[in-house]
Amino acid sequence: MKMNIFDLRNTCAIVTGGARGIGRRGAEAFIEAGSNVIIADIDMDAAQKTVKELEATNSTVIAIRTDVTDPKSVKAMVRQVLDHFSKIDILFNNAGICINEPAETMSFASWKRVIDINLTGIFLVAQEVGKIMIRQKYGSIINTASMSAHIVNTPQPQCGYNASKAGVIQLTKSLAVEWAPYHVRVNSISPGYIATEMTKKAPADWKDEWIQKGVYKRMGNPEELQSALLYFASSASSFTTGADLVIDGGFTCI
Repeated sequence: MKMNIFDLRNTCAIVTGGARGIGRRGAEAFIEAGSNVIIADIDMDAAQKTVKELEATNSTVIAIRTDVTDPKSVKAMVRQVLDHFSKIDILFNNAGICINEPAETMSFASWKRVIDINLTGIFLVAQEVGKIMIRQKYGSIINTASMSAHIVNTPQPQCGYNASKAGVIQLTKSLAVEWAPYHVRVNSISPGYIATEMTKKAPADWKDEWIQKGVYKRMGNPEELQSALLYFASSASSFTTGADLVIDGGFTCI
């Protein structure tokens, strides 16, 4: 019988920003494939709620409060994971925010918050988990970038978000090259407009324009990212590193 290359049984996966949206759907996919999952999120109430909704499985699911912008918080989270599971096989480095402010009036605080969470946070978690994976001589890291790393979105003003996500892709490639000798794979996904809590709060006229411009004339569903996440997390992608997979329903093709 052929081995299931998407099987994640007996693995441990960290999902940052895993309490809701894309992160939660990633956690669900990993659990369904047999992985134990850590929901690392700054919103502990939402994280605990997600754990309760997902824990009726054969996998272990726990929540750990994590501020990805704080090196001490990240280190503490990784220590807790190791105390519980003794290893880290997968990191879905997903926590992120978007602030829509015109470039000419965007406050420094807003700019810094976006960069701190979306780019520096990705680095801090990857760095700390990467140390463990290097020692293990294996592991898979999946960073959440965005189609906004490839295009300038309209009509919303979001230069900070676009810049941060472009940085994520280059960071992903850099880590992939540096850590290849240790069999640590680092890849990214670049979702398009996905129907999550974040995009649902956008003004109706923005969403109408996004849908009108898109090839499929709709936003994607978070579940439509799950197969890509399973590919990168599992041995199916054993020869794939430094890749960015755009999952945008063809939006960036036009």
